[in-house]
Amino acid sequence: MKKKESHKRRDFSGSTFDSFLAEHGIREEVEAVATKRVLAWQLGQEMKRQRKTKQAMAQELHTSRSQLDRLLDPRNTAVTLDTITRAAKVLGMRVIVRVKSTERSSIKVSS
Repeated sequence: MKKKESHKRRDFSGSTFDSFLAEHGIREEVEAVATKRVLAWQLGQEMKRQRKTKQAMAQELHTSRSQLDRLLDPRNTAVTLDTITRAAKVLGMRVIVRVKSTERSSIKVSS
């Protein structure tokens, strides 16, 4: 008589993407690039909406066209917050930065 093999259910769910990035030591770098991509995209979209050329934008920022290209380059994370803030102001926007805890709070507030 043959023994039936039991089929164990396997959990194929892995770690979270954040923990994967942390395990490989690249979480901060990936987050910085993602943040910069969003900022560059938003500034570029507003420039298009206002039909503002790179040359005009650079003049209003009192900077060079190449510096503006670095600001709008989604891969270049070496742009200061001051530069991003000044560019946003020229476009009639403002930058809002939020710092958030990475730990989940287990404290429950009851009323």
